[in-house]
Amino acid sequence: MSVRLLGTGAADGWPQAFCRCASCGSERAAGRVRSQTAALLDRTVLLDCGPTTPEAAQRAGVDLADVRVLLLTHQHSDHLSPAALMHRGWVTDAPLVVAGPPDAVAAARAWLPPDAPVRWLEVAPGERHDLEGYAVRVLAAAHRTGLGEPGAVEAVLYDVTTPDGVRVLHATDTGPLPAATLEATAGAAYDVVLLEETFGDRDDLAGDGHHGLSAFAATVRGLRASGAVVATTDLVAVHLSHHNPPTPELARRLAAWGARVVDDGTLVGPGGAVGPAVGGVPGGRTLVLGGARSGKSVEAERLLTATDQVAYVATSYPRGDDPEWVARVETHVQRRPAHWTTVETLDLVGLLEDDDPAALLVDCLTLWLTRVIDRHDAWDPAAPSHADAWAGVESDVADLLRAWRTTARHVVAVSNEVGQGVVPATASGRMFRDAMGRLNAAVAAASEDVRWCVAGRVVAL
Repeated sequence: MSVRLLGTGAADGWPQAFCRCASCGSERAAGRVRSQTAALLDRTVLLDCGPTTPEAAQRAGVDLADVRVLLLTHQHSDHLSPAALMHRGWVTDAPLVVAGPPDAVAAARAWLPPDAPVRWLEVAPGERHDLEGYAVRVLAAAHRTGLGEPGAVEAVLYDVTTPDGVRVLHATDTGPLPAATLEATAGAAYDVVLLEETFGDRDDLAGDGHHGLSAFAATVRGLRASGAVVATTDLVAVHLSHHNPPTPELARRLAAWGARVVDDGTLVGPGGAVGPAVGGVPGGRTLVLGGARSGKSVEAERLLTATDQVAYVATSYPRGDDPEWVARVETHVQRRPAHWTTVETLDLVGLLEDDDPAALLVDCLTLWLTRVIDRHDAWDPAAPSHADAWAGVESDVADLLRAWRTTARHVVAVSNEVGQGVVPATASGRMFRDAMGRLNAAVAAASEDVRWCVAGRVVAL
């Protein structure tokens, strides 16, 4: 069995030929070009065929001469090039099955003579077909083409099982999957999932018909929860556009969700599967550092967006009556996925020692240390009782580090780098700066993964 991605790009490819954005510029500089998304199974089944697909096959070093089944998801021009079928007819009269929604089949049929050796198959969600030994299930897509009759089937997805039992989900184009599709794929344990991710961080463009990164993560979470995606599934993001960050950054973000991005022409399959990981380690401990407004909280939240159970641990003081603080807290609250729970506590040790399966997002260690110093009344280095008070702080820090080193939970913690600005003017400020630096260093030393955020960019340390 082989699954070859002939193309991984959106309708206009990536880089976009008429665009000079930073994303397109980065891809051009890397010599990376993504054609319209299409996949070839065993050289026999072609999943979509846009105008660039035949040339993409040639670049990948394969031909399409043995294709006997063409599965069309919908009529949009990047998924259906009737001219390619006409060109095929110029060199072969081998039989071919062309399956797809009624309007897609009609559009393709118009390009071939009535006596062409093609079996035209109009499909609808819920149907099952045996095509050249491949078991094909048709699934509903959340995508409207605007080309069909009102109420007609416009776009579908395909669940294909090869003759040797390899199961592939081809899920493009679609927004968040319809309930019927999630139900139909439950327990499938796919070997390969090709899931569209068109709009990157532009959630305002994603709508109902495509995924951005946040919607992609939510769909992955649903597929994992239902058993459609498992540890051995090769989950690949396709239908990529220049609204995504450049490929290295996109790959870094997808890896946290157990997904990957590959170049056009890549053979994919179970051997390429990557489980959800932090720093390459399933679960594990991650420390995300940065200054104010550096993007550290956003990065921490991204890491767990596709995780089914997450406890957001807020270590700040209650909102009180400070309008600015209330606004800051509300910004964080609104950004969290709806399925996360929130725990407001200083008892990080208790949470780290708990065997609850939910992942922890601690935001943040800086506020935790601030409140610990408050609790021990240890802010004045000149106070006669400071040595005893500070011993209490150090005891709490030691307990936290012990729990951090031994926890079995998946945990991501945010902390501030406070030592890179001006030297604090007060003794208490300098004391806190030093204590925060020591805590960050100790937590980092006991973490599988440490990330530094600056200007919204992320550097692995």
